[in-house]
Amino acid sequence: MTEIVKVSQLVEKLSLEVVTGSPTSLDRDIVTGDISRPGLELTGYFNYYSHDRLQLFGSKETTFAERMTPEERLMVMRRMCSPDTPAFIISRGLEATKEMIQAAEEFDIAVLRSPISTSRLLGEISSYLDSRLAPRTSIHGVLVDVYGLGVLIQGDSGIGKSETALELIKRGHRLIADDRVDVYKQDELTVVGEPPKILQHLIEIRGIGIIDVMNLFGASAVRGSTEVQLTVYLESWEKDKKYDRLGSDDTTVEIAAVQVPQIKIPVKTGRNVAIIIEVAAMNFRAKTMGYDATKTFEERLTKLIEENSTN
Repeated sequence: MTEIVKVSQLVEKLSLEVVTGSPTSLDRDIVTGDISRPGLELTGYFNYYSHDRLQLFGSKETTFAERMTPEERLMVMRRMCSPDTPAFIISRGLEATKEMIQAAEEFDIAVLRSPISTSRLLGEISSYLDSRLAPRTSIHGVLVDVYGLGVLIQGDSGIGKSETALELIKRGHRLIADDRVDVYKQDELTVVGEPPKILQHLIEIRGIGIIDVMNLFGASAVRGSTEVQLTVYLESWEKDKKYDRLGSDDTTVEIAAVQVPQIKIPVKTGRNVAIIIEVAAMNFRAKTMGYDATKTFEERLTKLIEENSTN
């Protein structure tokens, strides 16, 4: 599932100025997060012209175009206009040439402008489009923000995922998505989760029904999206099953083609799962900062064995 981004949405998100543009030009689709800086095209070389990308003009492109004759500028700009060209964007608040505006109006393409630098504008556009246009998949679970760490709670139906998330919310943490989480790959090491629009800010509790978390607990109890950094799998306690007691099992689960660390928590009467997840999140954060309690224990144990063996 891939979302569609309209030029008008980009204008609103980045507060771009519309130099020229009709309602139909602002309704054009942006189908790729790649952005073109048309340096070679201004020289007349169109063999590999990426006509379906946003065309970004910085100070280099603008300065070069100013050295061309009006006839040359108009000819090049017309060649740059195609049925699937989303828009022309000018950075640094530079002026659009008359020929750019003329060609854009002839082919019904919007010309946009931003006061910020070219490199910064390029980064902001790429970041926004990459997040919006990335293919999304839906997975079952509850995504919460625990101490700034994105924790995905999974497990069998009826194990108590939503109830655990509700207790975490009451303890000051934030809900991202309940029951179904839409995830997408941001880069090779990062996967981001967000709620489907229909389930945004909502959580289902058996026996009560659907509740609006933002309405009951306030805006600070919800968040729009977060990186999925840790998964917690809740499973029913089995008497004869052996569980990891030292935290030395480094297991991962694949989400959107990214390997995410996973821990398994056995659930039984009397265990406060919400507090355990809080501690798990803090312990995971400590490990990423270089402190591993398991290694500390193993070092102390090794030292004790060595001391006893010398006596």
